[in-house]
Amino acid sequence: MSAACGRAALAAALLAVASTAWANDSSYELAVGGLTFTTTSDVRLNTEILSISPEKVQVNYRFVNQAPTPVELQIAFPLPDIDLSDQDAILDVPAPGSPNFVGFKTLVDGAPVPFEVYQRAFLNGKDVTARVTEAGLPLLAIGRQMENFRARLNALPAPRRKALLDAGVVLEQGADAEQKPIFAPGWTVKTSFTRKQVFPPGQVVAVDHSYATSVGFSMDTVLRKALRTKQPLEAIVKQRIDEFCVADDFLRGVDKIAGEADANVAELRERRISYVLLTGKNWAGPIRDFKLVLDKGAPDRLISLCMDKITKTSPTTFEFRAANYVPERNLKILLISRGGS
Repeated sequence: MSAACGRAALAAALLAVASTAWANDSSYELAVGGLTFTTTSDVRLNTEILSISPEKVQVNYRFVNQAPTPVELQIAFPLPDIDLSDQDAILDVPAPGSPNFVGFKTLVDGAPVPFEVYQRAFLNGKDVTARVTEAGLPLLAIGRQMENFRARLNALPAPRRKALLDAGVVLEQGADAEQKPIFAPGWTVKTSFTRKQVFPPGQVVAVDHSYATSVGFSMDTVLRKALRTKQPLEAIVKQRIDEFCVADDFLRGVDKIAGEADANVAELRERRISYVLLTGKNWAGPIRDFKLVLDKGAPDRLISLCMDKITKTSPTTFEFRAANYVPERNLKILLISRGGS
């Protein structure tokens, strides 16, 4: 089980002890980030404009090769690992039927470029892709592909199915209403897209990419007063406050919406967005001009994140800008609002 989902399960248990009515069904967000280049002392990232909304992430890079000769770098866009053995997780994947499950697209100097897709299955650090595919099982067994996984697994001869179970490639997780075993994948899926990029000397190279945002979603929030003041939830509340740098005025805003009832009568909803910023350290020096644009999507949504000097520019948008920027932490964004907004 992932750490995020372990906290969710713990929260559910504690809340049951506390006799609250918190709905603990939630998805966790995938911390997708920017392109990862081989570390270089030649190619400088002149500008980066990062735009994030609950629907889409758009990143516009402008690179300059400071060397007197062309530089060729291996570029990778790693997607988050998907631990299929974690059946407590509700995976928020925009395109579960595709190896490119976040709909990633890249333009270089305005033209689309192809990537090589690298997707493998791992179990305890060992590549088990061949074993999975030879059994006819889908690598990314989520959504409708989970139905496909179970149908193909049940169609296997019993000795082959037992061998997969004995190896931990397939897990038995309870039984259905007819007391037939329920099977699940035991592996983790690793996906990345790779290509090579040539940077001519002294020339600006524009790299723009976009993909669908993976949004973690909960049907309540542990930050409303009726829950965060309960002693069994103290550690989870502190973790949430630290993770998203939640300030007192944010909590007052939550309380104003939620009221003090134990039940979630205001139908609060929590959304979480993650983005890996630390790949920005791979360039020759800091990012000369960095701009972040956040759109929370609805005016009444409360927003919190760990970033100083961010400015509100409209009822839904916020901006942060810095010269010679060196990211020191990844980006975690928290949104809380009433249901339906």
